Amino acid sequence: MDVEALKSELTFKAVRSSGSGGQHVNKVASKVVLYFNLETSTVFDEDEKKRLKEFFSNRLTKQNVLILNSDESRSQFRNKALVIQRFLALIEESLKEDKERKPTKVPKAVKRKRLENKRKASEKKANRKPPKID
Repeated sequence: MDVEALKSELTFKAVRSSGSGGQHVNKVASKVVLYFNLETSTVFDEDEKKRLKEFFSNRLTKQNVLILNSDESRSQFRNKALVIQRFLALIEESLKEDKERKPTKVPKAVKRKRLENKRKASEKKANRKPPKID
């Protein structure tokens, strides 16, 4: 994955942060919104795009645009760095191949122990009953 090419495909927008604040929050646009269009991206091949679409299924817009934002810091520059870092981490996680599970057998000793415990419990309950006199 070419990180620099991927960064060049990102679009940013600086907006005012939401929520209450003082004089500072009302006059500066420190919140950074990142837009990434999955359809027009040239960094990923069709197979990777399909996997990304699946991973971001509930985060993509109808036009297949991923929108992330950051307003954690008072600095627009810091927020931009944070949102890029989060974006790259999400992309890396989505393209990670899952390991195939190898089914294993239950060991014979475990089966034997389970049956032995079952037999002992059965005997314990059988011994609670009064003896049969014929």
